[in-house]
Amino acid sequence: MWAPGADLTGNGSRRRARWALASALIAGLLAGCTVASGPGGPTAAVFGGDLERPLSGAERIDSEEHSRIVAAYGGIYRDAKVEQSLVPIVSRIVAASDRPDQPYRITILNAPAVNAFALPGGYLYVTRGLLALANDSSEVAAVLAHEMAHVTANHAIQRQNKARDAQIVSRAVSDVDPDSGQLALASSQRTLASFSQQQELEADAIGVKTIGKAGYDPFAAARFLSTMAAYADYRSSLTMRDKRPDFLSSHPSTPQRVEFAERAARQFGAPGVGVVDRERYLAGIDEMVFGDDPSQGFVRERTFVHPKLGIGFSVPEGFVIDNTADAVLATGVDGTALRFDAVGLARGTDLAEYLKSGWVNGLNEATVRSFSVNGLQAASVEAEAKGWFFQIAVIQAGGTATYRFIFANETRNQAFRQAAQETVDSFKTLSSSEVAALNSLRIRVVEARGGDSEASLVRQMRGVDRPRDLFRALNGLSTGGGRIEPGMTFKIVTDQ
Repeated sequence: MWAPGADLTGNGSRRRARWALASALIAGLLAGCTVASGPGGPTAAVFGGDLERPLSGAERIDSEEHSRIVAAYGGIYRDAKVEQSLVPIVSRIVAASDRPDQPYRITILNAPAVNAFALPGGYLYVTRGLLALANDSSEVAAVLAHEMAHVTANHAIQRQNKARDAQIVSRAVSDVDPDSGQLALASSQRTLASFSQQQELEADAIGVKTIGKAGYDPFAAARFLSTMAAYADYRSSLTMRDKRPDFLSSHPSTPQRVEFAERAARQFGAPGVGVVDRERYLAGIDEMVFGDDPSQGFVRERTFVHPKLGIGFSVPEGFVIDNTADAVLATGVDGTALRFDAVGLARGTDLAEYLKSGWVNGLNEATVRSFSVNGLQAASVEAEAKGWFFQIAVIQAGGTATYRFIFANETRNQAFRQAAQETVDSFKTLSSSEVAALNSLRIRVVEARGGDSEASLVRQMRGVDRPRDLFRALNGLSTGGGRIEPGMTFKIVTDQ
């Protein structure tokens, strides 16, 4: 994978670790859980070569994997303007690559996560989250060329063979001496990690060479690595992270790696060489959806709303919400974890009986109670499993839609109960006027005017946490701010 990772040390990582444990326990608590997957379908764009010919066996496997990837990332993001902004980039780097005859299908994944990857059959993927973070065509070219390099260098096959050899060695040694087998396994894992890092550097070198040969700014790779490091810092300042695969967690963005990319770029000359193509690229992503897709619901500070379902709820002060593909998650400063999802039940189902029907392990039947929330039928119960305490509530909101709140904490105290009650009590159905007033977050490209400063541009941001930090990360500015001059263009995020 291309990207560096966030430093997940400190309180944020401890809360995430607590959520991971609580999430696993919640999964064990439930006997079954209904989850939604994104739609599959054709690719968003095809560049270079005729792909209508019959598929080979390997290509059929890639086609099946493509469907799984699309589903995992919430489907395909379709925006003709964004797609057209990628056409010249992909065409240019394919022509300059080591395999100019390789046809590629490029798919924009409808996910806020920052990611890009490629499959050996010519499937190339980039998320809209990554496109939002890039500031010019040369940076996108650097990412895609890096991912193409993994394919042309056969890294996936090499790693598969290395892993297979490591397993064989570990098994053979274990047959002779079990203790030595564990040591051999640990050694093999270290070797694989080192091998993967070497592959990243190799892909970096090939990618820089490709974009330089294509006439793009070869220093874009190092620049984007630094931008992603800043974005990783911003993300680590929030307590929750997207649970979908994300290359921000794949490899740390070390100064050594940035320095390596800069050295590779200097083979083409001093900084300033090559095409950047900033204005055309930014025009292409202007008004692109940012963050959660409204069709999957979205978060505004401590409130989650779903326009399509017509529902919403808020969490207490100190909680941070994370909207994932299969559930809404949240964590509180005291370690409380929340999962919110939906299950299909027949209209009029007795919710108290549903709670007692066997899908909750460790349930305390004496705590089951029925009540109403903003005119909606509801029921709740307490449970205990593996040293964790759970508060569970279900609410029926018209038709067959039944929503579930599952709270978990290692301590059952008044604050835990109050947080659960406050959240459940906030659940409501939205009126048509409330739904009409909801707008998705989008990237807006704005031009600085005379007298504008970082502060004045940040004030235009809406609906995001820590807007100044996000503004700096999105625009590749240093932590101390950046040069703001009339006529310069910048990205902001707003729902207006």
